[in-house]
Amino acid sequence: MCGVCGCDENGNGKHSHTNEEHHHHSEVVSKQRLIEVERSILSNNDRVAAHNRANFKKNRQLVLNLMSSPGSGKTTLLTETLNLLSGKIRCAVIEGDQQTENDANRIRATQTPAYQVNTGKGCHLDADMIHHAMHHLAFEGEGIVFIENVGNLVCPASFDLGEHSKVAILSVTEGDDKPLKYPYMFAEADYMIINKIDLTPYVSFDIAKCIENARSVNPAIKVIELSATTHEGMNDWLSVLNSMLASYSIASEVPPTAATNDVMV
Repeated sequence: MCGVCGCDENGNGKHSHTNEEHHHHSEVVSKQRLIEVERSILSNNDRVAAHNRANFKKNRQLVLNLMSSPGSGKTTLLTETLNLLSGKIRCAVIEGDQQTENDANRIRATQTPAYQVNTGKGCHLDADMIHHAMHHLAFEGEGIVFIENVGNLVCPASFDLGEHSKVAILSVTEGDDKPLKYPYMFAEADYMIINKIDLTPYVSFDIAKCIENARSVNPAIKVIELSATTHEGMNDWLSVLNSMLASYSIASEVPPTAATNDVMV
């Protein structure tokens, strides 16, 4: 018997579908089941995300979901941010990768607690992974929790983790049309960070066009241009963190870096 619709695949049953009709019917039912499974997965994820969000708010923890494709400089941006916040704001990091603890070890080198989540074949973090990671981190009280999601511009955007804000990161070594090619990511993001701007003279990346493309899919997206290696623009990133921290009534102020000529778009 057919496992999809119950009709006899050999045509020897009560149903008399032609091969073409059977194929079409199976395809329709398969799609319906796929949609049902997807709805079930997302519904369960949203339930856990709501639980996470309630706990984060209770503890006055600002949680940011950093998302990007591999190679955007996400981990370097995070380590430099943690170094600048050291001794001023309590921080913790949840690292998402398919394999290895390489990035978590880079985070720990900044004296910041980090928990590695290896997803295997999975291409994103989900709310349940964050729930378990927080228990392992044992990060109590107010502060910032950075979630470095798996490098992927597709799936991470679909999963609410209970975070305060989603931050999409891309670098000038990528295409300035990325927001158009992966619109859902940038439509869901509250902020877009354009990283590696120190390399702009050496690549064909139009920053203004990239911002225009991002705002065509998300008019409300806020944009920060910076270089995690030279620290140009890092003041703007710290200012954003200050603003979000203030909404959580975390009193500590993040001082500016020594960098100058920072521009917030």
